[in-house]
Amino acid sequence: MAKQERAVRTRRAILEAAGAVFDEHGYTSTTIAMVLERADVTKGALYFHFPSKECLAQAVLDEQVPFGTVPSQPSKLQEIIDTTFVVAHRLLGNALLRGSVRLTVDQCAPPGVDHTGPFLQWAEHLMTLMGKAREQGELLPTVEPRDTVELLVGAFAGIQLMSRALTGRDDLGHRVSVLWGHILPGVAVPGLIGGLDAAPDRGARVLATMDADGH
Repeated sequence: MAKQERAVRTRRAILEAAGAVFDEHGYTSTTIAMVLERADVTKGALYFHFPSKECLAQAVLDEQVPFGTVPSQPSKLQEIIDTTFVVAHRLLGNALLRGSVRLTVDQCAPPGVDHTGPFLQWAEHLMTLMGKAREQGELLPTVEPRDTVELLVGAFAGIQLMSRALTGRDDLGHRVSVLWGHILPGVAVPGLIGGLDAAPDRGARVLATMDADGH
């Protein structure tokens, strides 16, 4: 059991180190030697878990969607809003998430690294919530959930890139708030909008609640 736990910790350390290096240097300029130095593990330990740089990059990509986990809310639109703000806030300090996001939009990664995964996984995750929002009467009748979700995922990807370039993502919460200010009137029934929280600090407050609850 101790050996298994040590293996899990080693794998996590490698992933976090790789996320940091991919975020800083991109796929092409990242080397296994850089990851080994950052993770402080042996080459054998790394290759035991990840046989190649492509496999390592794919594993970093596959870690992305769980970072959007948020507490359940009575309003499923609020839950979708919370997901975007939590990811935005975690991007400020989580190297693994930042590396995963950079790989998602890195056009230099080889064909063996699947860029579509995070986009599709985010869309499916949010589609589940959007379906529940529709069942609860939260959406305008003209809303096409799939189109709305894909617009949201694509817009968030672009906004975080712009924020990263201009401010190191310091203003990402504000930008996500502005995004929702434009999207909600075209999606939510009017009576619901006033009760939805899309303030710039929403992500920090949700995460503080999660930490207090031990999540």
